[in-house]
Amino acid sequence: MSEKKSLTGQVKRYARVGGAMAGVGARLAGARYLGMELDKSRHAEDLKLALGGLKGPLMKVAQILATIPDALPRDYVDELQQLQSNAPAMGWPFVKRRMTTELGPGWTKRFDDFEKVAAHAASLGQVHRAVTTEGEQVACKLQYPDMASAVEADLRQLKLIFSIYERYDNAINTNQIHTEISERLREELDYQREARAMTLYGSMLADEDRVTVPEPVLDLTTDRLLTMNWLDGKPLMDFTEADLSVRNDIAFAMFRAWYVPFYYYGVIHGDPHLGNYAVRQDHGINLLDFGCIRVFPPSFVEGVISLYKALRDKDQDLAVHAYETWGFENLSNELLEVLNIWAGFIYAPLMEDKVQKIQESDSGLYGASVAHKVHVELRKLGGVTPPREFVLMDRAAIGLGSVFMHLKAEVNWYRLFHELIADFDVKVLEKRQKSALTKAGL
Repeated sequence: MSEKKSLTGQVKRYARVGGAMAGVGARLAGARYLGMELDKSRHAEDLKLALGGLKGPLMKVAQILATIPDALPRDYVDELQQLQSNAPAMGWPFVKRRMTTELGPGWTKRFDDFEKVAAHAASLGQVHRAVTTEGEQVACKLQYPDMASAVEADLRQLKLIFSIYERYDNAINTNQIHTEISERLREELDYQREARAMTLYGSMLADEDRVTVPEPVLDLTTDRLLTMNWLDGKPLMDFTEADLSVRNDIAFAMFRAWYVPFYYYGVIHGDPHLGNYAVRQDHGINLLDFGCIRVFPPSFVEGVISLYKALRDKDQDLAVHAYETWGFENLSNELLEVLNIWAGFIYAPLMEDKVQKIQESDSGLYGASVAHKVHVELRKLGGVTPPREFVLMDRAAIGLGSVFMHLKAEVNWYRLFHELIADFDVKVLEKRQKSALTKAGL
């Protein structure tokens, strides 16, 4: 079966999207406009099944929404959170076809055991537990069929959605956002590249005993099959009611897992939904899924630190320099003030040397209100074009912040941040980044 970005595959994708969402959308419209009573739990389950059945990028939208507290009603979140690591899986006939295509007709001889039922299923692939002939417990991630067509179809739909949106709302120019998302999603289809990214993360986090990164099994990895050693862990949401000390331990591990690579190497894990990490028995974490990583120019990292200092010291010139380093253009004083509203929200936990929650409220509604205020002001000013690099950085900050909110962690974020940037030198980062990427083959 061809896996090319075929027109036929994309047309089928459009049809499946429309068909899967039609019944869900009709009931929602009936409830909203006709006064019909909506069974929210049933509607939420249907939404999960529709998105999970489609696989691909559209499902990531649900994963992100389910991550942020109060972004959706509780019934919806309960269902959509299952998409983090338990989306509806493809059956055994698909598994046999995929494994035969990737490893050849005698693939079963490469394993002492291979579980027929998927252990996890997500947006682009599903994971099966297996044991190699050497006795190693491994996870085999198999990419779903025709994902290249699915991605291209979804990206075309996303572009259409963006264009319609911008006719009514000019606050954000989405061209660079779409370009960035497109490049990252296409990269996610290359499991050989993900294996190299996994190796990179293993190197960058080698000294972090609170974080474990799986190791790829290269002789059992292809473009659409990724095999790695199996890591045991529990879902993070199992620990939201644990003792505060446990929740703080997990938050510390998460902070280091995300920001050591960023501030030391200029690399970030760009897909911070709840299915991409698991909690170890000692409350450290397993960091999983390296399909969506972002390598930043060292100057971008320097700009992140410069903006922190600009907000702390109320230094407008330094703030302008930081935004321009990121790629923002034509910064008026009015636009600068609006951008600083959002930056002030993101950087707020780092401004005081004290133990505190990531924000005073455990709800995402406050962040939503800040975002709405920024949005309204940007519209008044004629809008802004966020640079490409800003897209995943912002997503990671919000996604990770939502994890800390779920955990209700109480940590001295100021000190964690300053430990990372204390000896920052952009030239040292540049050398370190180049060396790490070269060794990983990226």
